[in-house]
Amino acid sequence: MPDTPVDPLQLIRPRRKIEGITAVLLPFTDELAVDWPSFRSLVEWTAESGLTPAVNMDTGYGNLLDDATRQEVLRVTADVLGSGKRFVAGTFVIDRPGDAFALDAYASRIDEVQSFGGTPVICQSYGLAHQADDVVAANYRQIAERCDRFIAFELGDCFAPFGKIYTLDLYRELMAIPQCVGAKHSSLHREPEWRRLVLRNEVRPDFKVYTGNDLAIDMVVYGSDYLLGLSCFAPDAFALRDKLWAAGDNRWHELNDVLQHLGFLAFRNPVPAYKHSAAMFLQARGRLNSSETHPKSARRTEADRELLLQIATTLDKALELAS
Repeated sequence: MPDTPVDPLQLIRPRRKIEGITAVLLPFTDELAVDWPSFRSLVEWTAESGLTPAVNMDTGYGNLLDDATRQEVLRVTADVLGSGKRFVAGTFVIDRPGDAFALDAYASRIDEVQSFGGTPVICQSYGLAHQADDVVAANYRQIAERCDRFIAFELGDCFAPFGKIYTLDLYRELMAIPQCVGAKHSSLHREPEWRRLVLRNEVRPDFKVYTGNDLAIDMVVYGSDYLLGLSCFAPDAFALRDKLWAAGDNRWHELNDVLQHLGFLAFRNPVPAYKHSAAMFLQARGRLNSSETHPKSARRTEADRELLLQIATTLDKALELAS
């Protein structure tokens, strides 16, 4: 299959219901402390919009948080959502190139997420992902023994140095694990995601391919669902866009165009600085009091602020027309 050209037109699925998961930004105050009231508000806004919150992901600085902050994020999320509302959460394990797979550390993170009622998203590490394919597959099978369900995660190294995009053969092995209910694909390229969709359709139709391609958010028309950082900028707009697609409403296209314009600006190099873009955009929309970010996170220049404000104004008009 890798040598067979993919015809994306054959993959388009009109009027389907899209599953949206949003990686929620962890906001900070001007004093560089976590802004817990605003975080609660963002989680609530995401859920009320109809999307599933994802916390302690890259967008929530999951690889930069200390244990106490990471656990408080889970506690607050569970408290805001209450019983019966789903959320997912990243399980970062910090290691170094050449380190062995740290199963016990992953098991601890998984137990932590599940104890608050969340579904673990297995974030990559050097020990988990930077091995031969058969070893990586065995690592995931060990993870599967520790939980009822999990979401796998392929991350391009443009986001983080420990990220790795798997071979299609290894992706097939992931789909063979019953507890693995889906996988987020963040290569920022269409072709490998199209190939995953073809494989999914042939091998395991119930498996979720969650696009993480913030530069091609229309991947949902081909059968991907999404777990995006970009959707944290405007979960209300993404939720409405998804409803328009399910209804076969052509206003979907104009709303998607505005959101993609935002994605092109926010996710340009250096890609990790998109979190600062998110904070500035959310502040422009009146959702945050400060545009500060984690002290170790990459930043944009102040010149972005006016551009983001212009897009926020355009988005509000697009929402009014599409509602």
